[in-house]
Amino acid sequence: MNLNLEGKNALVCGSTQGIGKSTAIALASEGVKVTLLARNESKLKEVLKQLPNTENHNYIVADFMNPEVLKSKVESYILKKHGFHILVNNTGGPRSGSIIDAKLEAFEDAFTQHLKCNHVLAQITVPFMKKVSFGRIINIISTSVKEPIEGLGVSNTIRNAVGNWSKTLSFELGSFGITVNNVLPGFTETERLNEIIKIKAKQSKKSIEEMAAIMRNYTPAKRFAKPEETANAIVFLASEAASYVNGVNIPVDGGRTKSL
Repeated sequence: MNLNLEGKNALVCGSTQGIGKSTAIALASEGVKVTLLARNESKLKEVLKQLPNTENHNYIVADFMNPEVLKSKVESYILKKHGFHILVNNTGGPRSGSIIDAKLEAFEDAFTQHLKCNHVLAQITVPFMKKVSFGRIINIISTSVKEPIEGLGVSNTIRNAVGNWSKTLSFELGSFGITVNNVLPGFTETERLNEIIKIKAKQSKKSIEEMAAIMRNYTPAKRFAKPEETANAIVFLASEAASYVNGVNIPVDGGRTKSL
């Protein structure tokens, strides 16, 4: 299958580790000019070295806790460099914990990081996408969009807000050759998963190894995903081959999600 991604420009957020990093590498391997975005410049420089044809790529240092600064930096970059055909929205998930114990600030922070910043980046990048009649906005969310996950109260709440924002956006942009889709990772070998395993192990008074084994057995695949497996789905959605896939939630979870 020819994905026809050669020469496209992509902004990949949260790209210093996990799924974001794997997505940046996968897109670069398909000939995409990747701009990494994260808050840690030293890590960004390290990832930049790992991309094929390093000289074709760049990075932006920005923190998703500050939408106005994020907006200013990305707008400035676009004016100096180029617009983006592909936007991959991705940032770390909210802290674990029951919803009844969550402080209001936790909801406010998560709303800022996940919805407000996604919205800011969409507003900045869509004009160029409309101009070239091609755009891909891909949001890395969670399977909690389909089924709430126990112990992730704030995350369950905010992820669904992002899911509905994304669906609404897909209605508005589809006629311009722009698609908006969500990828819902299951249990993936990332720092986030390690954190969740440790918390669940402590709560259930089990060892980390025991809890990891229990969680692997939650999925029909009986294993955790590699970040690269989720990245493959994202690259497909970014391509010409997925031009008629719009407004959907795609779980990459080994079959764990029981809902349709």
